[in-house]
Amino acid sequence: MTAVETEPAPAGGASGTAELVTAAKLRPAQAQGVFRAVLDALARPGTVARFPSDVPGAVPSALLPVLALADLGTGVRVLEEDGSHRWSDVVSVATNAPAAPLEKARLAAAVRPVAAEEILRLARGTADAPEDGAVLCLPVTALEGGPSTWRLSGPGVPGARDIAPQGVPDGFVAARAEAVDGFPAGADLLLATPDGRVMGLPRSTTVTIVADAATSAVADATSSAVAEEED
Repeated sequence: MTAVETEPAPAGGASGTAELVTAAKLRPAQAQGVFRAVLDALARPGTVARFPSDVPGAVPSALLPVLALADLGTGVRVLEEDGSHRWSDVVSVATNAPAAPLEKARLAAAVRPVAAEEILRLARGTADAPEDGAVLCLPVTALEGGPSTWRLSGPGVPGARDIAPQGVPDGFVAARAEAVDGFPAGADLLLATPDGRVMGLPRSTTVTIVADAATSAVADATSSAVAEEED
């Protein structure tokens, strides 16, 4: 797995937390811009949308959907380093949304690399109440140039679309496939880069690995061997 470039830990102390809360309280126009980016990313899987550029840089981009969409009736979960509750506290104060276990959260975000096992724990809702499925925004290094190529198909994808994000957890595609296996129940995922780009993988999208580093290495070695024999 390619290391994810996560945001630096916020400064300690009450004053540092207060500054982060101020930064995390999105203005209406900023919240609307994040909402539009999330809708666009989920409506057109595999394409790149952008969060508003005027959001303070101290706020990790993966937190923006939670900050824009959470309210008093929405359980949220922030995945951060063990023993740290800094960003969880910031989100709680900025949105007034109640904290919830990962298994029950409607909105979740990560400020650290996510494990495939955590994707399996996301709330999926039911066939009768698919709206209870979670939305998770996780950080990635980049939305292109990754070691594996995935082919997307389904609603919102004309034909098929190939993507290759960097910094996703090992076993991501298999874990996500299990998390959306009961469609229309399932979890919707967003991939966010440090510079505010975001890509959606809604539960309706089929993701298939069509090439990875190991496959490419074998293909290159085979091609080289064939070329040597022909010479």
